[in-house]
Amino acid sequence: MALKATINKAIIHLSDMDRNYYDTLNLTIAQHPSETDARMMVRLIAFILNANEHLQFGKGVSDEDEAAIWQINYSEEIELWIELGQLDEKRIKKACNRAQQVKLYCYGSSVETWWKQSESKLRQFGKLSIEQFSEETTDALAELISRSMEFQCSIQDGQLWLTSGDESLLIETTKLL
Repeated sequence: MALKATINKAIIHLSDMDRNYYDTLNLTIAQHPSETDARMMVRLIAFILNANEHLQFGKGVSDEDEAAIWQINYSEEIELWIELGQLDEKRIKKACNRAQQVKLYCYGSSVETWWKQSESKLRQFGKLSIEQFSEETTDALAELISRSMEFQCSIQDGQLWLTSGDESLLIETTKLL
């Protein structure tokens, strides 16, 4: 018998002053059995950082033809393709060939090693940007996970403040590319 995804709900009260985007997001996040809590929360933060009325979760882990998160316009063109982790050049090339813009959010203890091995190949993709979450940040995010979550989120000057109850967390990324 196959394991089923865990369904998590998140309400995010978002104030993105950098982009003048304000919204309350009601998200349903299916966490694949092979997906860690840290990856799921990085996926949630990537969604928040790029929030848009057309942004949606893809099948991601379970479908290689879809992004983890993507924005598709009314003409069915992929405007934004978002991936997570430390991907190989082949997957990134596929995303760059299909989308107008590609973002990769890296996390984990082996990012530096992966980046040293991949940097020269990935610099050839003009549509690609890469940002890294620190291990401390992903560990702290994983601590906030629950089946039903509610966050206050404000973004200003590239800093994201995420508040859940009495806990506030500053989330910053390091730009690699």
